[in-house]
Amino acid sequence: MTTIIYPRSPREKMAGWVYLPRFIDKIRLFEAGELHEDYHPNYLHKGFDSKWLETAGLEPDEFVEVVKNSPTDGQICDWVRENVEADESAKELFNDAVLNYGADELNTELRDRLMMRKDEAGMGGRDDIQCFVDFIDADEGRL
Repeated sequence: MTTIIYPRSPREKMAGWVYLPRFIDKIRLFEAGELHEDYHPNYLHKGFDSKWLETAGLEPDEFVEVVKNSPTDGQICDWVRENVEADESAKELFNDAVLNYGADELNTELRDRLMMRKDEAGMGGRDDIQCFVDFIDADEGRL
């Protein structure tokens, strides 16, 4: 049985960005060969990874190199502050989109997908899981 090393919560912030600490963890784990296979389908090119890169105006390979060459979070934080040109409104829109992804009752397709994921994980009865960030935190034992 493989022990899963979980990346940080998507709620954690760095340089004003939610999700960024988690993304850094995923890159480090992948580069070390320790990112669990469950995380591979969305790695870099899909999901919140892709959305952060798009909003930040970065190519995946560029950011992976930054993480690989920066042994501390502080160095990455400084690099992001100096090199990412997204303005505060873009950052706020990204943060809001991540933190509320799946919470919109009017988006029935996304709500259905969240319910399906909850059911598959044996959490169908958990009313405290209202969005995908809640689901991630619950699935990884933080909620």
